Amino acid sequence: MSIGQVTWRWPWIMALVLAVSIVVALAVFWVESRRDVHGRNNKQEEARIEVWSLDDDLNTEAGVGLFRQWRSLGRLACLLLILTLLAGIGLAGRPSTVDATQETGHSRDIVLCLDVSGSTLPYDQQVLASYLDLVGRFRGERIALSIFNSTSRTVFPLTDDYDMVTKELRRANDILKGVQSQDEIDKMSDQQYQDVSDWLEGTQNRKDTTSLIGDGLIGCASLLPGFTTKDAGKQQGKGRAASVVLATDNVVSGEPTYTLEEALNLTSRTGIAVDGLYSGPKESISDDSTQEMRRLIESHQGIFLLQQNGDSIDSLVRQIEQRHGGNPGTIRQSSQVDSPGWWVLAMSLTLGGYLILVWRLKR
Repeated sequence: MSIGQVTWRWPWIMALVLAVSIVVALAVFWVESRRDVHGRNNKQEEARIEVWSLDDDLNTEAGVGLFRQWRSLGRLACLLLILTLLAGIGLAGRPSTVDATQETGHSRDIVLCLDVSGSTLPYDQQVLASYLDLVGRFRGERIALSIFNSTSRTVFPLTDDYDMVTKELRRANDILKGVQSQDEIDKMSDQQYQDVSDWLEGTQNRKDTTSLIGDGLIGCASLLPGFTTKDAGKQQGKGRAASVVLATDNVVSGEPTYTLEEALNLTSRTGIAVDGLYSGPKESISDDSTQEMRRLIESHQGIFLLQQNGDSIDSLVRQIEQRHGGNPGTIRQSSQVDSPGWWVLAMSLTLGGYLILVWRLKR
């Protein structure tokens, strides 16, 4: 039921309370009418004999004035009580209004894909710290984190629960703070070693192989909706942009199931953008493996960034976000929300006025 812009979610409660109130009022009226009849009969009896009454002493100009004032205040108190009851009935029906808002955000899925082999682990903490800072500005993006060495492990799947994302990124960031240099590793306590080992568990399940880049990328891409290694060209088209941020130094040790090029071919066919972030020592920037990674990423329309000219990993991450962020979309959303404000105010005022009048009448 609605009146103007106000809608009652539970109109049946209003009808029920109103019906009960009417029944109670009629019952009271019937009882009072019976009393009046009884009172008139008593007065007829009293008229036959001489009886002293207090009314005779109060039948003065001052007494009549006070009586009229008392009766007027009583009627006003009754009116306020009725208004309080009506306001309470309105509240019982849950008055609500339609709240139309516009939310601005990006419709994008992001998978952080981190190589956690020994050569890249010292740089992963900087990537995590950068995204930890960026998460507070996300609106509508879903983010996931997957780490890999010889095998992959999902730290958390795609989600827009930014509280959980922040908690997990902060935890990973704290765990990896002690592995950024050999000196820091040497100073780690047994508990810190155990924390790092626990966090990396599940990423080294194949012997004598490390940093299988192509396999790791496939594991990360599998977290995105619609991705499959079969009939890849028929996937996607779900309306959300999908991207993988691949942080690695592209140094492979062992025989992967998928090479980096094969993995990029599969992600490209399914419309997933893969950006490469070189995570390794600056001395290795000119190595063949690094240049091969640049060529493969850029040939698949991805962004490849490395630390040079004083750029930090934080600035590289922000460049990726700026180039992929695009124009945020505006989503118009409408929701029905409870709107008891004016009803509570009206009920408070009428009830307060009634209590004041009752106190005055008792005096």
